[in-house]
Amino acid sequence: MTQKGLSVLQALIDAGLSSGIAQVIIGRDAKVQKDYAEEIKALCEYKELPYAFRQMKSEPIAGSYALAVSWRWMLPLDLHTLIVFHDSLLPRYRGFAPLVSQLIEGESELGVTALFASKEYDRGDIIASERVKISYPIRIQEAIEAIVPLYGKLAVQIVRAIAAGKRLQAKPQDEALATYSLWRDDQDYYINWTWPADKIERFVDATGYPYLGARTTLDSKEIILEKVKALPDVSIHNRTAGKVIFVQKGQPVVVCGEGLLRIEKARQVFGCEAILPLKGFRKRFGRVFGIR
Repeated sequence: MTQKGLSVLQALIDAGLSSGIAQVIIGRDAKVQKDYAEEIKALCEYKELPYAFRQMKSEPIAGSYALAVSWRWMLPLDLHTLIVFHDSLLPRYRGFAPLVSQLIEGESELGVTALFASKEYDRGDIIASERVKISYPIRIQEAIEAIVPLYGKLAVQIVRAIAAGKRLQAKPQDEALATYSLWRDDQDYYINWTWPADKIERFVDATGYPYLGARTTLDSKEIILEKVKALPDVSIHNRTAGKVIFVQKGQPVVVCGEGLLRIEKARQVFGCEAILPLKGFRKRFGRVFGIR
């Protein structure tokens, strides 16, 4: 699935390894604005590669190994021949949406790990990994583009070894270093204004396109924040996260758990009334969360 799946397929074709592909199974992702399913299909048709969409009935796959890229469903395959690609340097950030979690937490490098599947998710033996340094601010699409080449590099390395008849070497994960990233749903797009301003800025950047965008409320209307900027804090005696403290050229500056956040670009989820420039500053953003 996704741009990562397309990049792996393209990398294998470019490396002259597509003749070893028995079938391409394509998944769709309704939780993103663009899932690249049609692009993967078009590439398969152009290169005359057998393919099927996940919901379609297809013939049993005859390949000796299967590669799962951006895949979120269980696969009834031998764990010793199913190779999973994961958006982190395992054993850190096992689980769901690890790339988003890493950006929100401000990690200085990202990575991709290829591992054998296991009965418990993301705990299989590691075949290989690749990493890349990043700096902030960085939006999620930029982060995806930074790790996409790592996917292709790992896939070519692994498939080339398989084609040569080599046994894939893998090593167990260090359980003492394991961390987890929880699954996300629609509620997890809402901003927690009790967070520090710099974390909220990273959250906004990490949940933008191709995802659905960081959300909050204003005057009972649901809005998406598209561009924000963390600002230095000021001393506030009755600190209340979510309240507007200043308006700078029509852009509200919002009190956070720590620091201030200027909203530079926002839009309504429903409706067409302009959010900015903000009229007046006696405004409060957000749902009510527990105060730290």
